[in-house]
Amino acid sequence: MTKRENLLKLYRREGCEEVPVGMHFCPSLEEEFKRRYPGKTDYLEHFGAPYRIIYDPGFAWNFDEIWRIPERNVDWHDFYPDGFTYDKKFDGWGVAHEENPNSEHMTRMHHPMKNFEELEELQNYPWPDFENMDFSYLPEQVKAIQDQGLAVFVWAECTIWETAWYLRSMDELFVDMAMEDEKATYLLDKITDLACFRVRKFAAAGVDILGLGDDIGMQDSPMMSNEMYQEWLKPRLAKVIAAAKEVKPDILISYHSCGFCKPFINDLIEAGVDILNPVQPECMDFKEIFEEYGGRISFNGTIGTQQLMPHGTPEEVKAEVKRNLEIAGDKGGLFCCPTHMLEPEVPWENIEAYVSACKSI
Repeated sequence: MTKRENLLKLYRREGCEEVPVGMHFCPSLEEEFKRRYPGKTDYLEHFGAPYRIIYDPGFAWNFDEIWRIPERNVDWHDFYPDGFTYDKKFDGWGVAHEENPNSEHMTRMHHPMKNFEELEELQNYPWPDFENMDFSYLPEQVKAIQDQGLAVFVWAECTIWETAWYLRSMDELFVDMAMEDEKATYLLDKITDLACFRVRKFAAAGVDILGLGDDIGMQDSPMMSNEMYQEWLKPRLAKVIAAAKEVKPDILISYHSCGFCKPFINDLIEAGVDILNPVQPECMDFKEIFEEYGGRISFNGTIGTQQLMPHGTPEEVKAEVKRNLEIAGDKGGLFCCPTHMLEPEVPWENIEAYVSACKSI
């Protein structure tokens, strides 16, 4: 059985032959990896991860592939009359990301639609032209990964809600939604339609796992009411998932939301989500979540990056891996891995402990 086959069986709750390993390093940990393993550059390959990532050009943080989106000949500065304090860059949607000198990967975002007052301003916005983008590279990339016996994961998060508030600002978008403003309807529908177009391309290329997602939870509470979620976001997410599954019915849908998102799990399942990521232990108890939902959805994550990985001991890391895999049981349904990017504070010994725990089971 290849690593790809093993991972897909695990996510389908059909058991697995080996416990997979996965993680996401910040830049300084990537450098630490290269220092510890001279001549090696791919930590996923070194640790035996069963997947490789292809990034959606429409993912708001995908600065490396903005060039794939047809040029719009826009001076984005026109949307930001107040200017910037630090160096900035514009993503594929025109959102300005101002470099944060205190963080390795987070930015301060500025919102080009924040001051829009009329629907026509949204309609006339220079939206990314995905329909005229060349997607011919995708099938070759997918095949190259699968030919290695690895699964293809497309990172297409910030699918609807996050891209919308990045553009409009969270405050303004919440007000628009609460007031049933036509600007909110247009904005969310437009982003949904653009997402549907892209996911059809990914599905047609044969990807294994489509990684959608929007943070809809805070540390200990949901970001919005169930009623607001069910009105504004659930039907649009379901539309995106249906678009992908119409093209490739067996594609697995992974949904990312940090924080406390338990109130939405039934909605996510009903919308067509197969895998929930990351089940942060600081926000939700995995045993409780698994007992309630484990027969209907699988999981990715559960190893905390707020507390356990940076501040725990190697023995505590190993114990948590063992505990969570025992909860999931022989049918699988859990890719046990860190819940988010591993930051500079994470001791290398805890990374090794995580890998060792997975490989010893």
